[in-house]
Amino acid sequence: MLLVADPPDKEQALREDIRLLGRLLGDVVRARAGEAAFTRVETIRQKAVAFHRADGAGRGAIRQSLDELLLGLQPRQVLEVVRAFSYFSHLANVAEDVHQDRRRRAHRTAGSPPQHGSLAQALQQVDAAGVSGESLKAWLARARITPVLTAHPTEVRRVSILECERAVGGLLRTRDRTELTPDEVAEWDRGLYRTVLRLWETAMLRVARLRVSDEIENALGYYTSTFLAGIPRLHRDAEDQIRPRIGDAYQTLPAFVTMGSWIGGDRDGNPYVNAETLEFAARSQAEVVLRYYLAEAHALGRELSISSRLARPTPELMALAAGAGDGSPFRQDEPYRQALVGIYARLAATAETVCAVSAEPPPMVRQPPYREAAELARDLACIRASLSTHGCEALGDGRLDLLQRAVAVFGFHLASLDLRQNADVHEVVVAELLAKGGTCDDYLALAENERVELLERELASARPLRCEYVQYAETVDSELACLRAAHAVIERHGARAIENYVISKCESVSDLLETALLLKEAGLFVPDADGRPRALALNVVPLFETIADLRQSPEIMAAALALPRYRAWVAERGMYQEIMLGYSDSNKDGGYLTSNWELHKAQIRLIETCGAAGVTPRFFHGRGGTVGRGGGPSHDAILAQPAGSLALGLRVTEQGEMISAKYSDPALGRRNLEAIAAAALEGGLVPALPEGELDPAFHETVEALSGIAYRAYRSLVYETPGFEEFFRAATPIRELSDLKIGSRPASRKASSRIEDLRAIPWVFSWSQSRLLIPGWFGFGTAVTEWLAEHPDGLARLQEMNRRWPFFSTLLSNLDMVLAKTDLGIASRYAELVDDVALRDGVFARIAAEHAAATRCLLEITGQSTLLEANPTLARSLRDRLPYLDPLNHLQVELLRRFRSGTDDESTKRAIHLTINGLAAGLRNSG
Repeated sequence: MLLVADPPDKEQALREDIRLLGRLLGDVVRARAGEAAFTRVETIRQKAVAFHRADGAGRGAIRQSLDELLLGLQPRQVLEVVRAFSYFSHLANVAEDVHQDRRRRAHRTAGSPPQHGSLAQALQQVDAAGVSGESLKAWLARARITPVLTAHPTEVRRVSILECERAVGGLLRTRDRTELTPDEVAEWDRGLYRTVLRLWETAMLRVARLRVSDEIENALGYYTSTFLAGIPRLHRDAEDQIRPRIGDAYQTLPAFVTMGSWIGGDRDGNPYVNAETLEFAARSQAEVVLRYYLAEAHALGRELSISSRLARPTPELMALAAGAGDGSPFRQDEPYRQALVGIYARLAATAETVCAVSAEPPPMVRQPPYREAAELARDLACIRASLSTHGCEALGDGRLDLLQRAVAVFGFHLASLDLRQNADVHEVVVAELLAKGGTCDDYLALAENERVELLERELASARPLRCEYVQYAETVDSELACLRAAHAVIERHGARAIENYVISKCESVSDLLETALLLKEAGLFVPDADGRPRALALNVVPLFETIADLRQSPEIMAAALALPRYRAWVAERGMYQEIMLGYSDSNKDGGYLTSNWELHKAQIRLIETCGAAGVTPRFFHGRGGTVGRGGGPSHDAILAQPAGSLALGLRVTEQGEMISAKYSDPALGRRNLEAIAAAALEGGLVPALPEGELDPAFHETVEALSGIAYRAYRSLVYETPGFEEFFRAATPIRELSDLKIGSRPASRKASSRIEDLRAIPWVFSWSQSRLLIPGWFGFGTAVTEWLAEHPDGLARLQEMNRRWPFFSTLLSNLDMVLAKTDLGIASRYAELVDDVALRDGVFARIAAEHAAATRCLLEITGQSTLLEANPTLARSLRDRLPYLDPLNHLQVELLRRFRSGTDDESTKRAIHLTINGLAAGLRNSG
């Protein structure tokens, strides 16, 4: 096999692209803001670089000089400087993404071995493990891999900015893949300059807070750019690689990669999500997918100009053509075109019926709408089968094949919408329904066993609790309205349109049964007349979020599965139970090490619990972007899951700015989708070393480390007097709450307590100030104290890093977040804390813990420096820090001005621009 020969410096092309984009941005700054503005930006950059590189003793003078420069900036100058550094971060991200694609293409062109994270490599691992074709076929038949898009408020890029970035990326790729003439080079240069100029002239900030409808429409843009074409192509490429392993008789793979969404259905803590937004989301999603089908069917009609005078289609195809009602004399010998005229007309009628959309161009004939996507699939299959009978199979392998796969994946619903609500809301609603229905005066006062007994009785009865003549609290009406809307959506768009109901803060069996009772009120569960259990229309999905919830989750599920009614629901849905695991809140609750360990342990115990009941779990991972919220490379994280956790694939949230980082570009989106699918396939068929085969000392060690880390983290965050004051002063959390980046409030309640703050802004704020303590605090203390008790323990930790994917992945992510932490810059944020004693005391603890965590990590991994094992990321950080650091310095100065009373609109805008630029530069900040 020919191996790719890396160029002497494989990063040279990237550096050239970054220099080119930086130069063009500089040209734009000169043209639009003047030479003095350009010089000002460059001077600040140089001083920030010097500050970053200087040691402790040399930083004082540089810092004073930098402060003098920043203090002298007028509001207009501040905005120019902030915008310049922010836009550079965006452009550098584009260059990196293009370069990653460039390197992958170079490897494929040279015939290199399959790269890490590819389906080809995963299948090699499957082959090496001796997995049979039947086993591979069986796993693909039942497994589902589903990225679920959410609208959590860390996405700070506008769609207009994303469009500019896509245009820059497209131009860079065109130059890479096309031999341009001198005239074309000149036009390419002008085009790139125009695009950078357009980026500069496009406002980075929104003028109004996003509504839920805006979030829905923004997310749908990723389907148009990436998912609608990318997922069918991924399936086709996967099938080409898998078919030889399972035999040609297995013609088409199931749609094992699908899409999900929370946007419009996630009511937890968002008062703006209601029945109307749910219906709007479903209707908008249907519109996008039906418009796509209409365009593809129209294009397919142009392509399939096969004449019946030259080929003999099947009788089924001729019947489909005849039924279209196409009387055009120009197509009387073109039955495929006639058939597609009918298909197009039925799609047009479907679009009109389902979402009040008129097809463009209008249909040539009138036909009834499709009742379900399966009817469209049958019509397309008829065309495909006919083509194969007269030597035209190849004509079915292009657009038609991809359209068939799209219908299998997206149906008429595009993505399955999840419903989500907090269990606390459910119990309040149920309590009022029971009280006003005369069943129980004080449900909230009942013990858990009494609640379960009462709920089981109610679930056996077909009698509804709500009476239309009784007045209820607004919450009751709103919740039931959402569920009735869900019922209507399923009736209109099909059962796949809404499949799951996620229960946040699930702490008991009664939380599960309360949800079922509310579904019954909306007709989504109707018991038989004799009270026998029947299937729920939705999967009831418990979300275990806090450390305590994770620890008790196996007992909750064991008790639920022991109830005949609940078990019958699970049986009706295929004997699988979906369980969601919350990374964000468990981290905020217990810190990085404890959160990861409790999540890992919970999966092991839940697999055992479900297995004992004859049920297979499918895990839904509520991961965010940053390490503090379960982030890090998705492929490695999936492979580090316990054996048995991927038996049915997985669902995983894609949140905030990570959606645009992963999926804004089609090539990048394809790579990320493939990485998730490859890891799930490999982990599902060739799991990591079973936990039972690990040295028992490994588990004992992490258990001990977790206990120490938990105490250290809780001691700082929840037990240190004044820590909340430190957090709110030393990070931009207050200002972040005003940034118009999402519809959801930053806190669950009208409270300043850390306990009530959402985990996402908690992590996002620490990222902005470059401390990132949710991603590492407690680890250094844990290892230091454990090694003091086990003097020979370092060798064990090193062995755990070599042999245990869970531990090595934990350390790899820790390595990344420690490298992104900058105590020098963080110390500047700490100076915003007015209480000197509090500031010095808390910051000294944080600095000491960072030093200990870094030292311990290097000892365990054997690295001499952070990120030594990941030179690509190390290079990326090294290249971008000179442009990130100035934004931090500017943000500190702006926060100081703002909090001192300079609260004019330009100051607020500049603060928000720094937040935007830092989020873009750090990439996985929330």
